[in-house]
Amino acid sequence: MTSLYNAFKDYLNQQTDLQVSEAPLAKLNGAKGYFQPSTNKIVIGGDESDNALKLKTLYHEYAHSQLHGLKAAFKDRPRAYQETQAEAVAYVAMQNIGVDTSNYSLGYVATWAKDKAVIHSALSEIQQVSNKVIALSDGLTKQLGLQEAQKDPEHDLKKRSAQELNQAYQGLQQQIHQATSPQQKAQFKKQ
Repeated sequence: MTSLYNAFKDYLNQQTDLQVSEAPLAKLNGAKGYFQPSTNKIVIGGDESDNALKLKTLYHEYAHSQLHGLKAAFKDRPRAYQETQAEAVAYVAMQNIGVDTSNYSLGYVATWAKDKAVIHSALSEIQQVSNKVIALSDGLTKQLGLQEAQKDPEHDLKKRSAQELNQAYQGLQQQIHQATSPQQKAQFKKQ
């Protein structure tokens, strides 16, 4: 995770117009990171101890830069829509490298996606950026000489048809719906 995080951060700093830096989590006002469209900067909580969460946060903020930057087509979407898009991209990108972030991502998306139609209407946008992140990560993984986790071909998102990818996102939507059901909320309150 650390090698891929550093390689992705270095790639963004050296090969794109983005500037990625780190700051202590205490200075991020409860966030794990943020993207600043006016400066094209991404800031990540550098002292995050969970390396998978740190990489997921970088994917999330990169998705914001691609979908919600000053020149992006979707920059004027409501914040709930933007957060849903960015976290869905991060979730899919982490799934691609064999890391399940559903414990964090589903709750995050459920918090923002109050309207069930949000994920459905954002599917093509999420798919485009997810494919870009996956291609970059796969290329960096190969450059680093890291072995990719064995993936069931059924889960290789790059080879899925649009219909199959749509089904995967619908599955995510169903998981979020289940996580936000009154019965599930009552169970979370008990924990």
